[in-house]
Amino acid sequence: MPDLTTSFAALGNSTRFAIVERLIQEGELAAGELQDVEEISPPALSRHFKVLLEAGIISQRVDKKRRMYSVCPEAVKAINDWSMIYRQFWDGSFDRLTSALKREVR
Repeated sequence: MPDLTTSFAALGNSTRFAIVERLIQEGELAAGELQDVEEISPPALSRHFKVLLEAGIISQRVDKKRRMYSVCPEAVKAINDWSMIYRQFWDGSFDRLTSALKREVR
């Protein structure tokens, strides 16, 4: 399971977040296809890829001369699993609030 602290730190940057969103929406893409995510230089884009790779959020494969990137499903699943715990917490909290308000109305 990916380290969530590292994952959230990597995704805390708007450029890296946009890269991951794009890969989730469109699937595997070459590095050159992601240069329009934000106006940054190719070396800066490479540094963002490095952070995402080290965090385990994306994977890279080489196809001839192109570097292809895709999202690691297990990283997205780990983030989803973590967030669902808190969704259950908030759902339970809202259910308790609704019950309390109904008791007050009666």
